[in-house]
Amino acid sequence: MNLPRVKKIAGILYPSDNENLLNWSVDELAKLWGRPEIFSTPVPFDKTDYYHDIAPHLTRVFVCFPGLADAGGLADWKHEAIKIEAKSREPVRAVNIDPGYVDGARLILASTKDHAHRIYLRDGIFAEVTLRYRFKQWQSFDYTFPDFQSRAYDKFLTQVRKLWLIEIRS
Repeated sequence: MNLPRVKKIAGILYPSDNENLLNWSVDELAKLWGRPEIFSTPVPFDKTDYYHDIAPHLTRVFVCFPGLADAGGLADWKHEAIKIEAKSREPVRAVNIDPGYVDGARLILASTKDHAHRIYLRDGIFAEVTLRYRFKQWQSFDYTFPDFQSRAYDKFLTQVRKLWLIEIRS
């Protein structure tokens, strides 16, 4: 059975005053998935205080990894990210890493939290269609987190989608 081929990405949420944690997180992910090929612009995570346990001021950066991956690996990617988060504890986690993927039609992110709009994969991991690509733009849903609704990541996601289109055709 051929699984869908996708571009693997990860959103890294880190304390705004600690870029070393971002660099450390990228290095840890690179050991598993390869050196990221593109990075998003850092975006202040200030539309909600959902992750206030990490730090009062947070920034999110997305990274895209080289090559195409089988979409069926999403649950494994989340478990690997959880292990990296655990290594960052000071005494609570110092980063939040949300792996996911982009293809021609959507941004999918993995989560350990269940909700009505999430689909259970396995081993405590859920998948969410966070955004869809339609009419040449990224569109959110009523459940989409506010920072994604703000379109702050659209440029990055469009770059990743273009890479996916090139790679899926070769």
